[in-house]
Amino acid sequence: MSDETDLVLVVDFGAQYAQLIARRVREARVYSEIVSRTMPAAEMLARRPKAIILSGGPASVHVDGAPGIDPAIYDSGVPILGICYGAQLLARDLGGEVARTGAGEYGRTRVHAEGSSLLLSELPAEQVTWMSHGDSITRAPEGCTVTARTDVVPVAAFEDRDRGCYGVQFHPEVAHTEHGMAVIRRFLLDAAGCRPTWTNVSIIEHAVAEIRAQVGSERVICGLSGGVDSAVAAALVHKAIGDQLTCVFVDTGLLRKGEADQVEATFRDQFAIDLVHVKAGDRFLDALDDVVDPERKRKIIGELFIRVFEEAARDLDDARFLVQGTLYPDIVESGGADNANIKSHHNVGGLPDDMNFELVEPLRHLFKDEVRAVGEELGLPGEIVWRQPFPGPGLAVRIVGTVTRERVEILQQADAIVTEEIRRAGLEREIWQSFAVLPAVRTVGVMGDDRTYAYPVVLRAVTSDDAMTADWARLPYDLLERLASRIVNEVAGVNRVAYDITSKPPGTIEWE
Repeated sequence: MSDETDLVLVVDFGAQYAQLIARRVREARVYSEIVSRTMPAAEMLARRPKAIILSGGPASVHVDGAPGIDPAIYDSGVPILGICYGAQLLARDLGGEVARTGAGEYGRTRVHAEGSSLLLSELPAEQVTWMSHGDSITRAPEGCTVTARTDVVPVAAFEDRDRGCYGVQFHPEVAHTEHGMAVIRRFLLDAAGCRPTWTNVSIIEHAVAEIRAQVGSERVICGLSGGVDSAVAAALVHKAIGDQLTCVFVDTGLLRKGEADQVEATFRDQFAIDLVHVKAGDRFLDALDDVVDPERKRKIIGELFIRVFEEAARDLDDARFLVQGTLYPDIVESGGADNANIKSHHNVGGLPDDMNFELVEPLRHLFKDEVRAVGEELGLPGEIVWRQPFPGPGLAVRIVGTVTRERVEILQQADAIVTEEIRRAGLEREIWQSFAVLPAVRTVGVMGDDRTYAYPVVLRAVTSDDAMTADWARLPYDLLERLASRIVNEVAGVNRVAYDITSKPPGTIEWE
């Protein structure tokens, strides 16, 4: 980032809240990054953060080995905001008291402001917030002013403006907290003095400068899938280096029905981008023969992608740089910060160690909503910018079990029906993702007077802002009925349709 962009570090204490906090900071037009709680203070401060936010987390400050941070952070002079567990840690480390009172608070909770407060000033004296804690702060640290309470706990918020320390027991980053964004903005802009300069234009300017500095005058190829991420990445790189870029579209045989033709028509004909179309469906299906484990699928596909790109690069004056549409959630879910490796994304954890490319990843620090906004700013058409996310490994990770040509064709037909009916119902913009999953099992059924033993199809539709959390979409019953009827009647080899009503967490959006 340039000197014109302030940095806020979000210290991750092991919960999904860290990603949501980082997004909210960016919504306030301040750049944020998630870092591990184990990062030494000297390393954090070397990055010259304008502010530090301590996230919530599932632990208790009272258990042995409770997660903490380098205490030198507290004496750095950098303003600190503790949220939930972060507030308890801040209170304990600065000399306050955190106790197991037996009176936890969960869900919507009314908070009562009291006294003078920078973070809560000009907000209602009573507001609904979102709480999720068992331990409670019973006494604020020396020199800190208690600025809010609830009917259950005496310290719901505290602050020491001179020292730059602020703590809130509630979660201002969640939508259920009525004035949460106002609290976050007050901390960022008023308490920390951050400049709201993180805009779509600034993102593009920074990305273009970084791309030019990285690649110079060398040839670059872009792995173009036709999805939102790779399309925006390609547009950014093309803006930076123009004709130095060649896009390589690899038809893996695992794409949605008709997708290869659409990619050709959009990027070669409409945008006149130098496009190489590699038809490699047989190679990918052969490589996946008898592979069941989803992590192996992703790694096999990731490595084969690279090998195909390397072959294409040899025909393009040995291009040394490869553009990918890797996003920030890809990094986080592949084991970034303190997060477990939820799944290896084919373009992160699935990359081979011996590949011959240097990666260019202009979207690596962006969330999905930011990518869409950048795409619109670059002038990409709505049908590209607002396409639903599609996994890089394609339908291979929507077939639960061994991938075969027959199963791919069945899933392509079922998925096309889902896409058509969701669009017809006018729900395409409201739903984050909607698709079909094919478990490689057989179920009994009756069609006509005959007993059948065929595949089930599972429908999945979720709503989300950024894919870090998601809720199952409450599709109308008549739409679900129409989907089930069409799939069973029009797709040979399917005799049952189910609907997945699991949210994320505990599930993930994709099945593999």
